[in-house]
Amino acid sequence: MAGPTDIPGLRGRVTVGAALAPFTWFRVGGPAEFLFQPADADDLALFLQAIDPEMPVHVVGVGSNLLVRDGGVPGVVIRLSAKGFGHAVREEGNRIRAGTALPDKRLAAFALEQELGGFAFYHGIPGTVGGALRMNAGANGAETRERLVEARGITRNGARIAFSNADMGFTYRHSAAPEDVIFTEGVFEGIARGRSEIQAEMDAVDHHRETAQPIREKTGGSTFTNPPGGKAWQLIDAAGCRGLRVGGAQVSEMHCNFLINTGTATGHDLELLGETVRARVFEKSGVRLEWEIKRIGVPAAGQGVEPFLGKA
Repeated sequence: MAGPTDIPGLRGRVTVGAALAPFTWFRVGGPAEFLFQPADADDLALFLQAIDPEMPVHVVGVGSNLLVRDGGVPGVVIRLSAKGFGHAVREEGNRIRAGTALPDKRLAAFALEQELGGFAFYHGIPGTVGGALRMNAGANGAETRERLVEARGITRNGARIAFSNADMGFTYRHSAAPEDVIFTEGVFEGIARGRSEIQAEMDAVDHHRETAQPIREKTGGSTFTNPPGGKAWQLIDAAGCRGLRVGGAQVSEMHCNFLINTGTATGHDLELLGETVRARVFEKSGVRLEWEIKRIGVPAAGQGVEPFLGKA
């Protein structure tokens, strides 16, 4: 097996010890042991076939719901480029084929140009198509599973694979697709609609985000998934956590299911604050909040996050 920097014919870029904080909205965390930015799907398949099958692999998008721990990330972090994976193409009928590095907001904008409805909710999701496939991203009462026809990806051993909507096993903020699959494209189907109607829906999404979410802060978006029949923010508020701080990390005063880097936070501050919130909510309501934000990497030397005592 070849090392990540010794693969003949590779066209993408491999960086040793690459900083990851600039790729995340929180702007925290340690470096990747290796960062690979493939040129295209063929390049990605070649890389995965060549490296040690035991080497850990993580995929990151625009870093909007990602917390990197301060000790960095062992193994390989893969970041798909807009050049190789950021396309949007109108296909037969009302379908759009989109690369997984395409921002959700750009998918919504492309659908507007094509006069295809059903995509306006993506206008308010600060992630990529790949993240939307992985977690059944949704907002404003709509979800990815309502639009997806097929997802295409590459397995850990470099094989091409496709999933139908049913194969994805979508549930709330989750897909049942194997964790080691790296999605490369999604095919979506919309509904023919006029531009003015679609634009009005997108304007409503903008208004909601501007008035209800701290979108101008260094944040990772919604921190915890909503429990069945409830709202995470309401439980956090009832537990007295609005505005709570740990170091440079703070629970948003505007929307308390958002954590904020006030300027000096570390990955440890943010994760410890999140675990503190979880513990207080459990103590108050008996509900175990589950992280929606993806956390990767290892703590820095001497760091540790107290385990959540209510965790099963």
